[in-house]
Amino acid sequence: MTASARTPAAAPIPVQAPAWFISDLHLTPGMPRTLAAFQRVLDRAAQNARALFILGDFFEFWVGDEETASPFAAGVAAALRQLAEAGVPVYLMHGNRDFLLGRRFAAAAGATLLHDPTVIECAGLRVVLSHGDMLCTDDERYMRFRRWTRRGWVQRLFLMLPLSSRLAVARRLRADSEAGRARQLANADAMPPTYGDATPSAVSALLEASNATALVHGHTHRPARHEHDGRVRWVLTDWDLDGRHPRAAALQLDADGFTVLPQTD
Repeated sequence: MTASARTPAAAPIPVQAPAWFISDLHLTPGMPRTLAAFQRVLDRAAQNARALFILGDFFEFWVGDEETASPFAAGVAAALRQLAEAGVPVYLMHGNRDFLLGRRFAAAAGATLLHDPTVIECAGLRVVLSHGDMLCTDDERYMRFRRWTRRGWVQRLFLMLPLSSRLAVARRLRADSEAGRARQLANADAMPPTYGDATPSAVSALLEASNATALVHGHTHRPARHEHDGRVRWVLTDWDLDGRHPRAAALQLDADGFTVLPQTD
């Protein structure tokens, strides 16, 4: 069975409604408006949500849990812990940029780390959650990179490097990524760049293997609602309040179904 059709190993997680879902915040000290919007969504979630799911690429990059001690990451963890201590469970899933996020940060944040994919049961629906990169199976180059970087021995070797070296690698990769984004945005009217899209057959396989009626994921930066043979797929938006095209939203699931909650004010 391919990774895209992999059945979640654990039983579904029962979740109280309303549940909120966000992804692809790419938090970094260089994006203060985005960070402020994230704090606002936590304040609103404390009043209006019963669970918060962060489905990957929470940070712009993460090179090891030593980063938890940095002032920026410690502040983010403290904000999440405050929400968890207010009675709203916080769940974290790895993305393609922060797959080294580990138990130390999760403990500091009072959060639960999730496998990708994970199935929940909420508001009478069985929903499968994923970051979404595992669904982009037509992008063979990326899938090879994904398989390589998810190998335990590769991660262990990388984590043996000094933190300064790991940060240098991450910054170089980020600089290359930003250069590519700049080229795509050379036209003032250009929209923010997207990633490879999910492959329909991979989406259908994951829904079938999970016996789910809905799929929620991020990664592609193509927010939309799609129908797949009577089942629904919600794609979460990325967050960027510091660029030319402000965008930020949460997706809510309650007894009335799914609702997009814009967070750009």
